[in-house]
Amino acid sequence: MKKLPFMTAVIAAVGAACSHQNPLLVKEFDTPHGAAPFDRIQLRHYAPAFGAALEQGRAEVAAIVQNPDKPTFENTIVALEMSGMLLERTSSIFFNLNEAETSPDMQALAQEVTPKITAYDNDITLNEALFERIKEVRQTADTSAMTAEQKTLLEKTYRRFVRKGANLNAEDKAKYREYSQRLAKASLKFKENALAETNTFALNLTDSADLRGLPAAAVERAAAEAQSRSQSGWTFTLQQPSYLPFIKFAENRDLRRQMYIAYHTRAARGNENDNRSVIKEIADTRLQIANLLGYNTYADYVLEERMAENTANVGKLLGDLLAAAAPSAHREFAEVQALARETSPDIDLQNYDWNFYCEKLRERKYSLNEELLRPYFEVSRAMQGIFTLANKLYGITFTENPNIPVYHPDVKAYEVYDGDGSFLALYYADLYPRKGKRSGAWMNDIRAQYGSQRPHIINVCNFTRPTETKPALLSFTEFTTLLHEFGHGLHGMLADGAYPSLTGTSVYRDFVEMPSQIMENWAVQKEFLDLFAVHYETGEKIPAQYIEKIIASQNYLAGYLTLRQLAFGLLDMAYYNRPQPFDEPDLNAFEWSVVAATQILPQTEGCLISPAFNHIFGSGYAAGYYSYKWAEVIEADAFSVFQQRGIFDRATAQSLRRNILSKGGSEHPMTLYKRFRGQAPAIDALLKREGFIK
Repeated sequence: MKKLPFMTAVIAAVGAACSHQNPLLVKEFDTPHGAAPFDRIQLRHYAPAFGAALEQGRAEVAAIVQNPDKPTFENTIVALEMSGMLLERTSSIFFNLNEAETSPDMQALAQEVTPKITAYDNDITLNEALFERIKEVRQTADTSAMTAEQKTLLEKTYRRFVRKGANLNAEDKAKYREYSQRLAKASLKFKENALAETNTFALNLTDSADLRGLPAAAVERAAAEAQSRSQSGWTFTLQQPSYLPFIKFAENRDLRRQMYIAYHTRAARGNENDNRSVIKEIADTRLQIANLLGYNTYADYVLEERMAENTANVGKLLGDLLAAAAPSAHREFAEVQALARETSPDIDLQNYDWNFYCEKLRERKYSLNEELLRPYFEVSRAMQGIFTLANKLYGITFTENPNIPVYHPDVKAYEVYDGDGSFLALYYADLYPRKGKRSGAWMNDIRAQYGSQRPHIINVCNFTRPTETKPALLSFTEFTTLLHEFGHGLHGMLADGAYPSLTGTSVYRDFVEMPSQIMENWAVQKEFLDLFAVHYETGEKIPAQYIEKIIASQNYLAGYLTLRQLAFGLLDMAYYNRPQPFDEPDLNAFEWSVVAATQILPQTEGCLISPAFNHIFGSGYAAGYYSYKWAEVIEADAFSVFQQRGIFDRATAQSLRRNILSKGGSEHPMTLYKRFRGQAPAIDALLKREGFIK
């Protein structure tokens, strides 16, 4: 047995001496299932934990490089894969909280520690001696004796180093370090600015006449928000549960316009939170990285490791969907415009009118609106319904455990058990908006699965809160979002791989949305809704006619909603499929020139998408937003199997689990999909579902 490097031994001794003071430095957490001890972790613990973790990780990498034995898959590839686990654990906890429960002090620490982590990553992938060992393993390994997962790990490790500058000369490696540091800091700044802008705006109303049209629950929530701010009247914010009911139901057009403009000018108001210069910095830095590595555009660099493979295939997908959806979208516009002119003959629909009149048309056509459905989607019942669905499909069960530490009283923690009674995962649900939480909904792992280590998965959302008189009642859109994010969660919980970088959602970005989007299909299945959807006061099951209306309205605005997603995808590619630096003096004009073909409403002057477009500037979807539509083609094709065999068909679900959900990124996603489906996916199932073809 080789001796530990000196620094690792020192860290181990310091950790043992200080673990009673710093809960992040213990070897194993003394909590149920090794859950993160959120109740003991304080902000002051992170800096020393990051320091120790970075030193330990460097020592572990040094031990690989200094190993005198011939490089092998085990002593080089696997050893590298398993290095830095203390840093991974500390980072997962810290950055999850920086998204879900942050503060100015935590954001300042994130700005301080992010460059150090980036430097650490660069020190690994730009380490020439380490790369030489990896190349030797790749050249000499007997791949015929390796599993598919081992082959993938070997190739992905080699590709990761190449794609992060390992083949560059010394001068260019220095540039790569500079660019990657700049990008990491700019992306973090983008998210901070967007969060600050979401939290800054509030519309306080004191005249009850201004509340006309708003649902009683929305008014009650606004009154509670005003009270929490020591204001009189009613206060509406840019958080989704406040903003969306206002923009959909408020009859006061001027106020709708005010709210709409506030929402769509976030981080573009010329103040300290303005993201327009940050956007240029991010786009240009990504282009510099791509050029340095030999690619013409950043999109070329990204798509090399995606199912789409190249920009031509992305362009074809977006173009085909635009051609299919545009006629429906224009028919939808004409219908909504005609309804609006029944009461306002001279009105020309604007963006701030669209949701308002769409809701009125939905009520007329289907006698249905989201507020009518809310009482049947009380949050605990909805969660139980989703757990029941997971049980019917995969045989797994969920049990809340109040002894598992959580980072906020809103968060609930569940133990997940497999059909044979074995422990499968921890699942955390954090469902309501807070000032310290960024907008949107997402899934993350707090602890990844590999080998015998089971994962700890979290879903973070921004849904309607309970009030003093009502429990949390989800809109149907919120319920569908919950199903979506839970699908990501299942992808993590059902993971069963040997290596952490290949398990769970560690798959191609244009495949990762398939397991989440397929879950949305169950939202309109009567057989599923009948299991749990009851009125929160009376216990009455959701009426059959409501379910029929949900199903009938399934394709309502399908054309418009498809064009909306295509607009985001086209804008993303416009930033990253360009060989020149971003030099657009008028961001409004640039955006409109890109998305005009997808728009059925006139431009609202001053309103922008980009400054709060976190997916492509603060998250991992740069040159990848098309992934939602790409994955939608795949999941529609996959769900057609359930439609043929039964929506709870266990054999189909087990095949999905065995061939896709449990496999992570261990093989190419098309290989996994064909193993499940028996053939490549076709676009027809999606076009039929959306009503674009018969």
